[in-house]
Amino acid sequence: MKHPSPFPLDILVFDMDGVLIDVSESYRKTIAKTVQIYLETCLGFKRRLVPLITGEYISSFKMAGGYNNDWDLTSGLLLFLLSISGLPPLRGQTSFASIEEIPQYLREQSSRFSWSLTKQTLQERFFCFAEELKSCGGGLKGVRLLLHKTRRVSWDGWVCHSGEIDTMNVIKRIFQERYLGQQFVRCYSLRPLFYHGRGDYLQERLLIPRRILASLRRKAKLGIASGRPRFEAELALRRFKLKPYFGSVVTLDECQREEDRILQRTGKKVKRTKPHPYPLLRVIKEMGFLHPRSAYVGDVVDDMQAARNPGRKDPVVPIGFVFRSGKEKSLADSLRKAGAHLIIQQPEDLLRLVS
Repeated sequence: MKHPSPFPLDILVFDMDGVLIDVSESYRKTIAKTVQIYLETCLGFKRRLVPLITGEYISSFKMAGGYNNDWDLTSGLLLFLLSISGLPPLRGQTSFASIEEIPQYLREQSSRFSWSLTKQTLQERFFCFAEELKSCGGGLKGVRLLLHKTRRVSWDGWVCHSGEIDTMNVIKRIFQERYLGQQFVRCYSLRPLFYHGRGDYLQERLLIPRRILASLRRKAKLGIASGRPRFEAELALRRFKLKPYFGSVVTLDECQREEDRILQRTGKKVKRTKPHPYPLLRVIKEMGFLHPRSAYVGDVVDDMQAARNPGRKDPVVPIGFVFRSGKEKSLADSLRKAGAHLIIQQPEDLLRLVS
């Protein structure tokens, strides 16, 4: 690989997942396990008949863009799986006194129908669906649009992915219990209902060594613009001793507070998570430069789009980070199409990049 030519930078901003932190055995695993637990616990699918969701499937959905968080991605995967499972649409959902009542209700509904969801059916249909998803804008909204376009019906009634984590949002509840493990109680002050083991976050590892971050910090100010909730971002910052290297860290919590502020002021519901540039712009603003030269290092389409549309006069250079995955070429192609100025594959490339 030809090394990138260095250029001057005042601010270098990083995405966290897939760039600073390897999440292939944490968030990616949590997505797959949440799908499995939901199909088995809430819909009564027998474990031996539940097809495995692989990292390749998850990456294909991510590269379609439009996923503000992994809860949406998990819900999108489930909607697609149910559309090929043999289950008919389930219109609307009943009000429940507690979240514990939901799995029993869904199992009773699904027990009235025959269903079949095989590994072969999944392989035959998935990648064609993921490719078509790009043309529908990606994300959970894109999944709904594509299913309505091709099937003219909705499977949303089977997938409880809205509302609060203690009332209706079963997807988020399972996901957070699985990812956080024993930290779930500390974060939410709720007892776990679906999973009682070790948290998947313990499988994470640092992708960019601290010695490289220390060298970069001598050349530019460093920041993080991440889609993680604040609690989970802080968990990683403490665990990997990263706090001293970053002057600003913006997370999902700050984006949601900004959305709430706009709603209260204007009455309009807006999105301020990536691909919207808000988290990136906020990091840059908090660094205190008047007209900074900035770059953003990300690993998915939404990261490149956020950097390409900074909403300000000072441009932000989108840098695609493609770590060893077995699919480097296809991932790099997707990032270039999304606007990546250049692609790097090794943390050391960052040292050669910043002059």
